[in-house]
Amino acid sequence: MFADPTFWVAVSFVLFVALTFKMVWQKATTALDARANEIRNRLEEAQNLREEAQAAKANYQRLQRDALKEAEAILAHAREEAKRMREEGEKKLEASLARREQLAIEKIAAAEAKALQDVREQMVDLAMAATRQLIESNIDGAVRSRLVADAVAEIPTRLQ
Repeated sequence: MFADPTFWVAVSFVLFVALTFKMVWQKATTALDARANEIRNRLEEAQNLREEAQAAKANYQRLQRDALKEAEAILAHAREEAKRMREEGEKKLEASLARREQLAIEKIAAAEAKALQDVREQMVDLAMAATRQLIESNIDGAVRSRLVADAVAEIPTRLQ
């Protein structure tokens, strides 16, 4: 059996296959281990990215809530400001209307006074015209001369 070359070829073949299998097995396990490590690293990286994404999402949701609260506060402030401005405008309008009403009353009073003055002046003119007409028709030349002389005589006493 040890002298048979077929035995030694078989032993050599078995040793060759065993050594080749061992080397292939080592390279395959090394490659598989490297691939497993790469997959593990990628999974860890993916997990980290997921956690970062969730943190960013939570941050954005918080920022959105804060922005909504701020927008509501701005709207409330704008409503209050509009209400205050409306009330202020109403007060100014009332004051303006009161001033205009007072001015209109004063203008009406002035117009009434002017109208009364005009009526009085017309009455005086009318009374003087009527008096002149009565005097001209009822007074003769002698009475007229005597009245002029009396008026001229009274001038020095009236001027003092």
